[in-house]
Amino acid sequence: MLNQYETVFILTPVLSDVQMKETVQKFKDLILESGGEVINEESWGLRKLAYPIQKKTTGFYNLFEFKAEPEFIAKLETAYRRDERVIRFLTFKMEKYAVLYSEKRRNTTKKEEEKEN
Repeated sequence: MLNQYETVFILTPVLSDVQMKETVQKFKDLILESGGEVINEESWGLRKLAYPIQKKTTGFYNLFEFKAEPEFIAKLETAYRRDERVIRFLTFKMEKYAVLYSEKRRNTTKKEEEKEN
């Protein structure tokens, strides 16, 4: 049975735009190759960190919402740890209320974007 997860990871700010996108794609491919399904993907861009990490004060924030086997999470987090471009990550299992909230938030955001265009 696939569970729904949300993972946020922060990439080092010294990456070029191309390197940042390649790194995000690498983790997305890892999810898909293991039989997972990416539901939502958001790039929050370069943001200030709450506190310095590895002497860096900013980082590229990215979010994936995905479905995967529970065993896959250990594999994903090992990949984060091995990649020197990732300075922080957090993955958690979404319970049904978090899933509903997330869907509602995505739909609201889409409607707001459509109004602007």
